[in-house]
Amino acid sequence: MIGASHGIGLAMVRDLLTRPQVTRVYAASRQALLSDELNTLASDQVERLQVLSVDSTREADIVRLANEVRERDQRLHWLINSAGMLHDTARNIRPEKRLEQVDTAQLEALFRLNAFAPILLAKHFLPLLNHDQPACFASLSARVGSIADNQLGGWYSYRASKAAQNQFIRTFAIEAQRRAPNLTCLALHPGTTDTGLSKPFQKNVTEGKLFSPAFVAEHLLDLVFTRPATDSGRFLAWDGSEIPW
Repeated sequence: MIGASHGIGLAMVRDLLTRPQVTRVYAASRQALLSDELNTLASDQVERLQVLSVDSTREADIVRLANEVRERDQRLHWLINSAGMLHDTARNIRPEKRLEQVDTAQLEALFRLNAFAPILLAKHFLPLLNHDQPACFASLSARVGSIADNQLGGWYSYRASKAAQNQFIRTFAIEAQRRAPNLTCLALHPGTTDTGLSKPFQKNVTEGKLFSPAFVAEHLLDLVFTRPATDSGRFLAWDGSEIPW
């Protein structure tokens, strides 16, 4: 689980630990070792939960993480990436409303985490996901990354970085059909979730459409656990409905 220290990622870790078929969870994020929530869970689940630090924008960190997992387990059945960025006050990163607000540094920051990190995770974890049992590589995307569904404009770097992620996942899925036929690759839209990422924009959310992290985690994990390899390369919402590219 990448992006495990807060929001949907943390909720997924909690949910995974309730599922008897899950023997071990690797919870990784940039601040994972500083997370009180993860450390509390780890103290109660000493054998089942491993907390690891990784900056998924750095390929060397991803390589190190893959090696650490490989030292303990020869295979993974699920790899889920929930790390993503829409805004960052500390770095003055916010969704662009007008073309004049597009900035090279912001584009690079969002592409590095939202697009480059998922495909680099795929690159280095494919050997652990390629085996004779069903496996799934899933990365959280966003409906606003759909080119066909873009009716409002704006949010240039977030939309484009998520669209790039979608293309990476789709392309990875095609190659995996040949190299890892038991692997399902999915881009997943969680819906608007009550996390720090959506906080500044929640006033515009339709009533009943702001979901709790636990609700989203349960529905996304149900997709991850049940979708067969024949569904690989799809872009799905939390409820299983298809989203156009």
